[in-house]
Amino acid sequence: MDRLKALRTFICVAEQASFAEAGRRMNMSPTTVSRTIAALEASLGVQLLMRTTRSVRLTEEGSLFLERCRAGIAQIDQAVESVQGSRSEPSGTLTVTAPVMFGKMYVMPVVLELLHLYPQLNIRLILRDSLVRLVEEGIDIAVRIADLPDSSLHVVPIGTVRRVFSASAEYLARKGRPVSLADLQHHDLIWVEDEGGPHRGWGLDEVRRAGGAPRLSVSHVDAAIGAAVAGLGVLRTLSYQVADEIEAGRLEPLLRDDDAPALPVSLLFEGGRKHHPNVRAFIEATKRHMKPF
Repeated sequence: MDRLKALRTFICVAEQASFAEAGRRMNMSPTTVSRTIAALEASLGVQLLMRTTRSVRLTEEGSLFLERCRAGIAQIDQAVESVQGSRSEPSGTLTVTAPVMFGKMYVMPVVLELLHLYPQLNIRLILRDSLVRLVEEGIDIAVRIADLPDSSLHVVPIGTVRRVFSASAEYLARKGRPVSLADLQHHDLIWVEDEGGPHRGWGLDEVRRAGGAPRLSVSHVDAAIGAAVAGLGVLRTLSYQVADEIEAGRLEPLLRDDDAPALPVSLLFEGGRKHHPNVRAFIEATKRHMKPF
C-alpha cells in the first residue's frame, strides 16, 4: 500500500463525506477508494470511517487521525515545495480565506489579477467571518482583521482599519446627532450579533451599561448597513465596510474623535510557505491592491 496516497485518499473522503466524490477528485474509482481506506484501517487496526448507504462520517479515532494527517501532509508538501520552487511560476491550487465583505471588496480583485497572470494557477477562495484553522482546513493563506496572538504562523501586515459610527442624514435630522458615546443611549442602535472579542464590542458595552439597547440586531453587517441607510438608527462598523456609503452620502460618520483602537489587517500563513511561488505571488499582488481603509 502506498501509505502517502492512502492518507491523501482518507483526507479527501473525510472532507467530502463521500467515496464517490473523493474518487472523482482523485481520479480513482469508488471501489478503489473503498479498498484503499479499508487497507489503511486494517494496517492501523482501527475503524476511521462509519459507512452507511447514505452517509460517510468519521469515528472518534478518525477525527483525531484526520487532524494529524492534515498537519503531517502539510509539512511534507512544504518540504517538497521549498526544494522545488522558489524560482518557479505559480501553479496548482492556492486556497485563501478572508472575511466575507473584505474578501469581496479587496481580495477578489487580487484573485482575478492572479488568475489572469498565471494560467496554471487555480484559486479556492473561502469567504467566512468565522475563524478558520489554517493547517487543519488546508488553508494556504488567510486574511485576518484582528490583533493576532503570538504563534508559529508567519504574519505580513497589509494595513489597518478603524471602528466608526455612522447614520443616515434622514435619521440624524429626526433624532439629532450624538456627540459622545453617552449620547448613544438615547438613540436607536443597530447591532451586528457576531461581534465578539476584546475590541469588536468597543464602545457599545458602555452604552448597554447606561441602559441603551439595540433597536435591531442582525447576524451580518450587510443587512445592518442597509438598515442604517434606510434611516433605522446608528451603526458601528469597521471603516472599510461603510466607505462607499459615506463617500456617496448615504451615511454620515459620527464621533470622529473617539479613541477606538485601530485593528491590523494581516496575511497569515505557515512560515515554511513564505517562498512558495503561489503564496509569494498572492502577497505581492495583495500589497499592490491594498489602499487605506
